Amino acid sequence: MSPGDARTASTHRMIETLPPSIDPSIAAPGFTVAGARVARRFRELADWQSVIESQLELLARGFSCHRAVLFRLREVPGRGFVQSVSSYWVDETVLSKAPPATIDQKTIQSDDLLERLSEEVRQGKMFAGRTRDIDGFLRDDFERQSIKAFLSVSIFAHGHLWGTLAINDCLVERSWTADEKAVMEMVALSIGDAIERSLSDAHVSEIIRRTMLQASLDAIVVIDETGSIIEFNPAEKMYGWTRAEILGKDLLETIIPSFYRKGYASGGDYMRGRGAPMIGQRMETVTQNKQGDIFPIELTGTEMRLADRRLFLGSIRDLRERRRAEDEINRQRERLHQNEKMAAMGSLLAGVSHELNNPLAVVVAQSTLLHEFAPDQPTKQRAEKVRAAAERCGRIVKSFLGMVRLHPTLPTETDLNAAIRSALEVTAYGARSSGIAVDTDFAPGPITVMADADHITQVAANFLINSQHAMGPIDGERLIRVRTFVAGDGRNGFSVEDTGPGIPAAIRHRIFDSYFTTKPVGVGTGIGLSISKSIVERHQGTIRFEENFPRGARFVVELPAVAGVAVPAGREEQRASGVRHALLIDDEPDVAASLADILGLMGVKSRIVTAWSSARQVLAAGEPDLVFSDLRMPEASGMTIYRELLRHRPGLARRFVLVTGDMLGARAEIDGQPVHERPLVLEKPFSTLDVRSILSSLNDQVKARP
Repeated sequence: MSPGDARTASTHRMIETLPPSIDPSIAAPGFTVAGARVARRFRELADWQSVIESQLELLARGFSCHRAVLFRLREVPGRGFVQSVSSYWVDETVLSKAPPATIDQKTIQSDDLLERLSEEVRQGKMFAGRTRDIDGFLRDDFERQSIKAFLSVSIFAHGHLWGTLAINDCLVERSWTADEKAVMEMVALSIGDAIERSLSDAHVSEIIRRTMLQASLDAIVVIDETGSIIEFNPAEKMYGWTRAEILGKDLLETIIPSFYRKGYASGGDYMRGRGAPMIGQRMETVTQNKQGDIFPIELTGTEMRLADRRLFLGSIRDLRERRRAEDEINRQRERLHQNEKMAAMGSLLAGVSHELNNPLAVVVAQSTLLHEFAPDQPTKQRAEKVRAAAERCGRIVKSFLGMVRLHPTLPTETDLNAAIRSALEVTAYGARSSGIAVDTDFAPGPITVMADADHITQVAANFLINSQHAMGPIDGERLIRVRTFVAGDGRNGFSVEDTGPGIPAAIRHRIFDSYFTTKPVGVGTGIGLSISKSIVERHQGTIRFEENFPRGARFVVELPAVAGVAVPAGREEQRASGVRHALLIDDEPDVAASLADILGLMGVKSRIVTAWSSARQVLAAGEPDLVFSDLRMPEASGMTIYRELLRHRPGLARRFVLVTGDMLGARAEIDGQPVHERPLVLEKPFSTLDVRSILSSLNDQVKARP
């Protein structure tokens, strides 16, 4: 068989091994066509390295060869002139994929042929032939790789030797024609030109520009004077378009919102009509993505001149995340502002409660005494009305204070009826002044739950206030119904419903979200229901909304019930107290005198001290069975007096009673003491029953003095 017939047979074998989906005429063109295609491809591309392997395959198949290699020749420190493989392709149906060996200066100097070839390659001479016609290192290496014939040409870039391009026939010993050598030289020249372009400053700048454009987190859009988009980085997360989809489209039909398009025929008309006000400025506006969604952006515009063309570059930053962050900061600021207002209101109410509870204590005590000693029934009735009104004032002040002063949840056995009544007293004025009727339906007897009474009162008050606001602008019946109930399954609860407009179905799932409100600006903060839900859940309870037919809203709370009913303090059977002498310390003489009068009814003699000096001096006048001390006084606080007395008379630890109108404020100070040293507390305004309960509690701890 002649060499030509062998090459033809080899070509047929390669074509037969191609997948059926590949057109043999395209996969293995003649070497002239293949060389022209490869050369043209390298001249078209800026990044030649991205296609080198596919082009080596095309070249090798065109020459009916089985391997094509691009060698890189360079100086390596310590190794001299080194030839390494930059890229290669191999026909795996004929050869293994193992790459050729690297040849360094030491190997070249030890082989005469390699040393001569090294010089000829630098001169641009072609190296072509058959393996059997050479000897030395190259013959051994070529035989190991099954190479029968080889053709290698030099590649120069910027006037220096860059490397070599080689093709190998691994089946047939062949002689290379002049045309084949010419085509290989043409391909080598095109690769050299591509290498020079890739190494030029302009090409480096182009690669950097494209990399920056592709990596930018902002959208970059370049349009011409007609409004046609000529550059667009794929900020797909922002707009949803790929670069290929949007190039060539009109600005007006893509990212400009539809409501801005009226009156303009094209993007260029839009730019001219607006006078290009964004040029050279940073401005906030809105844009539209592929789905038609409108969102805020920050736009920076720049005008460019390219020959006789005007180009406009826009850098677009998505502001959605920033706006969300700003909204969250504003919410946090509003929450902090609300907390500051609540803290300030708590401090104010603490002072107000102290100032109100002192005269109320006098009114309650004196009306109680008047009732006891009234000579006739009408006077007794009037005294009882005065006492009841004063006690109601005290409960209102206490309820306000409990709602405003923030404190940890302290669950105790709480009567739901009493907690809801407190909420009704707090909100009663708002309902009356708005002409809103309140209908109550309380379950008989105390229904107890394990809860913090102040917090449950706050939840009920939130519901009542929301109902008042909802019914304020409506005509017709305006009614709030409040109900307590025993739910069964170990739960008790209450509900508040109104005849207002109700809550639209579309937003019901958000009513318990923080800062969500349907009230006008300045009327609500949107935190009432959120706080209520948090409080109820901390109590292991449930809260839900129900639609009230034919109109209105209903909120229902259920809490864990307490088995059995606790006997209210002071209602238990009273035992005779062994207390005979009491020391009353209070800077309000009227309050102290009223307490002394009540104690006198119970057979207890009192000594009043209105200004504290020292424990030694006070006790020198006689040691009491128990001590009542106001919590807040100018000279010394009740806790200060308590500690001083304990240093002199440790036995008074369980015979000391703090008198205060701010139980919440006193709680932190009392809880700071060891459990066995915490004093009892008498809240203002106090009644005869309250004082008798204190004495009853001391009965088991205090022995009567002789």
